[in-house]
Amino acid sequence: MMESQDQDFWNVHSLTLIEMAYEAGSRERLENPDGYGTRTGVCGDSVEFFIMVDHNNCLSNISFDFNGCIYTAACCNTVVHLALGHSIDNVWNITPDMIADYLQTLPEDHYHCAELCVGGFYQALADYQSKKSIKKD
Repeated sequence: MMESQDQDFWNVHSLTLIEMAYEAGSRERLENPDGYGTRTGVCGDSVEFFIMVDHNNCLSNISFDFNGCIYTAACCNTVVHLALGHSIDNVWNITPDMIADYLQTLPEDHYHCAELCVGGFYQALADYQSKKSIKKD
């Protein structure tokens, strides 16, 4: 039974989703990030995002850690892919729909993984902006 489920995964998903699911280059915990966000979803999966912002107010490094399913991994990597190098102002426009569209074959019953990852990422952005406004005062 497990073998047929594994074969189904490889056959029914886009190459993009498979690549994002197994990409491990951004999975790390940054010490002293400029922004940090964490979130736990209704399914029990949890994500943490760590961001670094350069002097141009662009995301120079984004990493994450997670405890969850392969779809959560794919969604986390997609957030990194869509946001890295872009300005803080622009990345607030990333939505769960954009994640699902990019992955092409995210199952409907795992759409909450995209919501979870975007929510954790937004928390990291908000943390950065909060720290930045405290520094100005």
